[in-house]
Amino acid sequence: MASSAKEVESVSQECWLQHSVLIVDDEPGMRNFLRRALESRCGLVETAASAEEGAELVERYHFDLLILDIALPGKAGVEWMKELRANGFAGDVILITAFADIETAIDALRAAASDFILKPFRLDQILNSIRRCFERVLLARENAMLRREVAELSGIDGLVGTSEAVRNLRALITRIAPTPSTVLLQGESGTGKEVTARALHGLSKRAQRSFVPVNCGAISPELIENELFGHIKGAFTGANENHIGLFFYAQGGTLFLDEIGDLPLPMQTKLLRVLAELKIRPVGSEREVAVDVRVIAASNRDLGPEIAAGRFRQDLFYRLDVINITIPPLRERTEDIPVLAQHFLRQLSAHLGIPPIPLTYDIVQSLQAYAWPGNAR
Repeated sequence: MASSAKEVESVSQECWLQHSVLIVDDEPGMRNFLRRALESRCGLVETAASAEEGAELVERYHFDLLILDIALPGKAGVEWMKELRANGFAGDVILITAFADIETAIDALRAAASDFILKPFRLDQILNSIRRCFERVLLARENAMLRREVAELSGIDGLVGTSEAVRNLRALITRIAPTPSTVLLQGESGTGKEVTARALHGLSKRAQRSFVPVNCGAISPELIENELFGHIKGAFTGANENHIGLFFYAQGGTLFLDEIGDLPLPMQTKLLRVLAELKIRPVGSEREVAVDVRVIAASNRDLGPEIAAGRFRQDLFYRLDVINITIPPLRERTEDIPVLAQHFLRQLSAHLGIPPIPLTYDIVQSLQAYAWPGNAR
C-alpha cells in the first residue's frame, strides 16, 4: 500500500465537490485507499474491480476522472481506455501500474492518458495529478461557457462586426471549418486571429474535443519541444514522471500555434515532420506516437521576408498555408467600430450592473477617426 490511513487524514483537504471520479483496480486495498482519500473531497466517488464493472458505471454516471489500473483481470486497462475514447469518453484518465516500461508508457500516451503513475505512490503524488486533471476540467468548462456566451452575443464565436470583411470572414469560416486542412491566419495583433481559430474549431467535427492555444513566442527555445511533444520518465535529469505534451492535449481536436514566425528553426523542422507524418516523438522516447490533430497557425507579420532571410522554412510555410485567411485591421473596416464599442459597453454594463451606456454621434465619429494601432485587443 502506498500510504496509510493516517497519511490520508494528514494531507490537507481540498474541495473538489463539483467533480466525479471512478476508481478501477482489482486490488481491494488500493480501491479502498483511493476511495478514503477522495470521498471527502469529491462529489461522487465510485469503485470497480474490473473493466466490465467500470463500463456499467460509466454508462450510469458522468465521470470527470478515471483512475485506472493497467493490469486488470480480463480486459487490460489501456485497451479499455482506448474503447472508452473511441466511444466518446472525454474525461481525464490517470493510469496506475506496478509494472512499467517505456513501451507501456508510450502506449498509455498514445491512448491519451492524462498521467501515468507507478505503484507504490505517495498520496500527495496522486493528489497533485488529480488536481491538474480537475484544473483542466474546470478550464474546459469555463472555455465552453465563454464560447457559448460570446456566440450568443456576437455571432460566430465572437466575430463582432457588420462590415463586408467580417461577413466574408464568417462565410469563409463556415465553408472551411468542416475540412481537415491546416490553416494559416495572418493579420496584425488584435485583429481576431485566435477568435477566428476558435470559430474554425467550434464549427468543425472536432468541436467536442480540445482547442489548445500555444503562443510560440512565449515559450523559450529550450522548452518548446518538451511543451509540444512531452517527455517520458527518465528522459533527462529531473524528469521524474511522464509529461503530456500539448499535441496530446489536443488529440482529436485543434492545436492553435500563435505567432508561428517565432518558432525556432530546429523546431520548425520537427513540426514539418509532424505535419507530414502525423506522428510525434516524446522527448526521451525511441518510438513515435500517432496523433490526430488539426493545426491552425497564425502570424502577425508577413512570413515572406522571414523566408527570404532564412528565419522561416519555406516548406513548412507551404504545409501550413493550405488555406490562408488574412484578417484586415480595424482601420480598414471602420463601420465595425461602433458595433464593437456597443458590444464591449454591453459587457461592461452587465458586469457593473448598470443600465446600458449609449453612444452619441460625436463619440462614434471620434472612435472612427482613431487609427486603433492595437485593433480590438
